[in-house]
Amino acid sequence: MSAAELLALRRFGDGEIVTLAKLVIETAFQPIVEAATGSVFGYESLMRGFDRLGFQSPLDLIDRAHEAGQLMALEHMVNSRAIAAFAALPDFRARTLFVNLDSRLVSEGSVLVDRLAGHLQRAGIPASSICFEISERFDNDTLPDFADLVRKLRLAGFKLAIDDFGVGHNGLKLLCDHPVDYLKIDRHFISGMEADARKRHLVRHTVNAAHVLGTRVIAEGVETEAEFIACRDAGCDLVQGWFISRPVTDFSALSPVYPQVDRAGGIRRNSRTLDSILIRREIEHVAVLRENESLEAVFEFFRRDPKRTFFPVLNANDEPRGIVHEYHVKELSYHPFGRDLLKNKLYQKGLSHFVTTAPIADLDTPAEQLLDVFTGMGGNECVILTERMRYAGILSASSLIKIINEKRLKTAEDQNPLTGLPGNRSIRDYLQDKALDGDQLRCLCYFDFDNFKPFNDHYGFHKGDTALSLFASLLRREFVGDDAFIGHVGGDDFFAGVSGRPVADVRIILERLLADFSREVRLCYSPEDQLAGEIRGHDRAGQAARFPLMRCSAVVLVVPEGEIISDAGQISSRIAMLKADAKASAAGLVLASTSAHGEPLAGP
Repeated sequence: MSAAELLALRRFGDGEIVTLAKLVIETAFQPIVEAATGSVFGYESLMRGFDRLGFQSPLDLIDRAHEAGQLMALEHMVNSRAIAAFAALPDFRARTLFVNLDSRLVSEGSVLVDRLAGHLQRAGIPASSICFEISERFDNDTLPDFADLVRKLRLAGFKLAIDDFGVGHNGLKLLCDHPVDYLKIDRHFISGMEADARKRHLVRHTVNAAHVLGTRVIAEGVETEAEFIACRDAGCDLVQGWFISRPVTDFSALSPVYPQVDRAGGIRRNSRTLDSILIRREIEHVAVLRENESLEAVFEFFRRDPKRTFFPVLNANDEPRGIVHEYHVKELSYHPFGRDLLKNKLYQKGLSHFVTTAPIADLDTPAEQLLDVFTGMGGNECVILTERMRYAGILSASSLIKIINEKRLKTAEDQNPLTGLPGNRSIRDYLQDKALDGDQLRCLCYFDFDNFKPFNDHYGFHKGDTALSLFASLLRREFVGDDAFIGHVGGDDFFAGVSGRPVADVRIILERLLADFSREVRLCYSPEDQLAGEIRGHDRAGQAARFPLMRCSAVVLVVPEGEIISDAGQISSRIAMLKADAKASAAGLVLASTSAHGEPLAGP
């Protein structure tokens, strides 16, 4: 049948939409991958072939089916085909299938869900492998049966996602009122995100809010490597879009891993941070319940471990669903007829009825951010930690406090005993963080004294210590605020970092700092040496020489907004290449941009 014939039939026979759709509509899968690894987490089911019926988009076909009273039949046909295709994949048991649920079917949703449940049972697919995407296209809150349908889906073990988040009617209200597993941030906020600070700010805060509520975040429509890196650095858990793969109807073209994700921006971190090490040391690997277990099994868990007041609950895919607390079920346990009630077939409640959400975070989340997640809503029993989207363990309040205190102790131990400034470990962690944070322009400043050794040899280490303490005090005076960091590398080498300030403002600070140090350190010399403007000493070869009075030179590496440096070691290498230029310049100051490959912005 030609496209023209099909178009004619569509025009004159809306009652045959589903019949025609069966002839031309194909199922396409688009991979949804883990942002950290590129491993496939699941697939979104999409329609292809709608254009052969004369429609511009799948939404046009769906809207016409609704007008013709055939929306339920069309949705059932599309979703049943998607489930059959999903069940034929070799790795389907480790994946999640995302299917769309049109809000206009809410009143008939129970029928649709029951039909799909039958398909799943025959295919051997657990309900937790299916995620229904609820779009913001329609105001779901006006539908009286919507909350009941969401509750039924959740209790049956299905997962829920808010689609098109941020551009529809009430996505934020859905997130607030219902236990949602995933939130899909609309392409509008992802497009050009790497160059738009407002978008990055909104996405980052959306991610943080979702994690507090135990919801994972999917970035939709990621088309470029730059967009992907921005999404990954904003904390998005999963990504989907043309950068990963276009939708495919040839399922043999699907891959379990998409290496461009792992390669994007290079290797993110060369080693685990102090936070990650401490968190892995304190994580609790407690026993877990499965959401399909009987309440009798729940009572047995609490009986065997009477000191534990809650247990994590996972679905069949090892993803956390929340926790079950003792006080949620003890009414049945302690009720004189509680056990008899459980045996009554009319009593329909299972473990899913008693699960409450809990905040969720990845194992590599910084400790302070974990604390924000934990305290975000108050009254949380724990933070559920995941690795590669699967359950890894929990952190209690006491464990989290212990981690924060130990981190502070380690940071204090890292401080230079003379200047009291953070040392190399803290500087390294700062550089790793800022190298990957493209939200703002960053100025990374390295300081090195000129002619310090002759001064130290001539006047003694006490005077040398005085010069070092003087410079540390000047750094504290000039670099104030949450956007600034200062550290003592060791000896006469110092570091400062500033985020978000204009380069011109940072340059003014540095020129004042270097001038003040040159003027004040001069007072550490004898009046005779001050008058002469130099001292006698010996060079590194042991030969007698004259040395000018001490000053400090500085190299500033400017990392533009939006730029990501995958290996923080590149920063140290570039700075080392420019140190000689700074020492040779009249002002002792060189600024260079990473975007210009280390070429000076301001030189001798």
